[in-house]
Amino acid sequence: MDDCALYLRHFNLKERPFTLLPDPSLLYWSPQHKRAITILRYGLMSRAPVTMISGEIGAGKTTLVQALLRETGAEQRVGLISNAQGGRGELLQWILNAFDANDREGPQDYVALFQRFQDFLLAEYSAGRRAVLIIDEAQNLSAEGLEEVRMLTNINANKDELIQLVLVGQPELREIVRAPNMRQLAQRVTASFHLTPLDEAGVQAYIAHRLKTVGGRGDEFSEAASRRIHDRTGGVPRLINQLCDFAMLYAWNDERHDISLETIDSVLHDGVFFGDTAMEPAS
Repeated sequence: MDDCALYLRHFNLKERPFTLLPDPSLLYWSPQHKRAITILRYGLMSRAPVTMISGEIGAGKTTLVQALLRETGAEQRVGLISNAQGGRGELLQWILNAFDANDREGPQDYVALFQRFQDFLLAEYSAGRRAVLIIDEAQNLSAEGLEEVRMLTNINANKDELIQLVLVGQPELREIVRAPNMRQLAQRVTASFHLTPLDEAGVQAYIAHRLKTVGGRGDEFSEAASRRIHDRTGGVPRLINQLCDFAMLYAWNDERHDISLETIDSVLHDGVFFGDTAMEPAS
């Protein structure tokens, strides 16, 4: 049995509360995340050509996308791309693959790929379904790639657009879209939201929520410990998860059922947590 399994039994938990994998069932609905999912829902409901969600690394963007995917119904055909890269034509192949609409035995030049994609969109429209393309880590696309994606929103039937885009990425995505050469894309962004890190109270509520969700009491971390975690993670959920996971491991090793400030400082002192935003010894 590994150490993590042992600390679960020690704290009487059903599963690790601070896993780094995106898990909608553990999502803490902070005011920021509630607004972000509302914007995503609004974008889909209003048939916005482009919806954009941005935030720092580890802010919970991908978990929000997973939560959104759980809500989509039969009237929507969703394609999800993560970390797409490549030049003209390659991106279109990524998109076709995301919708499981790529015929690998057919011709693969750009004109054939575009025709295949247009035929796919028309078939979905005829079946009463809307195509939604979600691009995670969209900041990795080049300006040319973003423009190619933007041009897909020009495909329409009568007055109806056949595809909606959801762009999800780090803060630089907003700067890319706001650049003068991206004006046509920016004008198509109907709904957008920027996720900011959790404040001190939010960190404490976040930790308590995740613990209660997996069977914990919710008050295993002292207020002083939560404050230190906020200081050293900047309120970024992924970093909070990393530090809390180590803290619970240390508490188990010390045969303690509560995580104190001393426990957090021990983790920081040993240098096992590489997300320390302060980068200095705890006082």
